[in-house]
Amino acid sequence: MSQRETFHIEILGPDDADVQTRVSVRTSDLAGARERALRLFARARVPQRGGEPAEAVRVIDGAGREVFRQSRFDRGD
Repeated sequence: MSQRETFHIEILGPDDADVQTRVSVRTSDLAGARERALRLFARARVPQRGGEPAEAVRVIDGAGREVFRQSRFDRGD
């Protein structure tokens, strides 16, 4: 049985302190959490979505360290 770790995915608004959505996922590695984060970020960037558009996504590990971050500028949107 593989060791699973909890990662917290945060979708950020125009101001980095503005967390629009927070999701916790349990996965065996960072790659799985990163893939899930990118899917959530793509969904949050859809124009029909209400409210402010998402500006960035970040993944935080169980120790509270930011281990992945991507903004709309990194994607070229």
